[in-house]
Amino acid sequence: MLKRFYNYCKESYEELVHKTTWPTRSELFNSAVVVLVASLLIAVIVFVMDFTFQHVMELVYPN
Repeated sequence: MLKRFYNYCKESYEELVHKTTWPTRSELFNSAVVVLVASLLIAVIVFVMDFTFQHVMELVYPN
């Protein structure tokens, strides 16, 4: 059982070090910018939908 765990750890390490391709700093930065812009866009869309729904409901159910 302990030998199987050791082999698993060893193979995992070998895969991470030798077989995995990591993004460059510029690729990582570009991906982060895309995620940030998409998140802000979705937040604005949700805000507009909420704002519109609130005003429609105030027309339907006045105070």
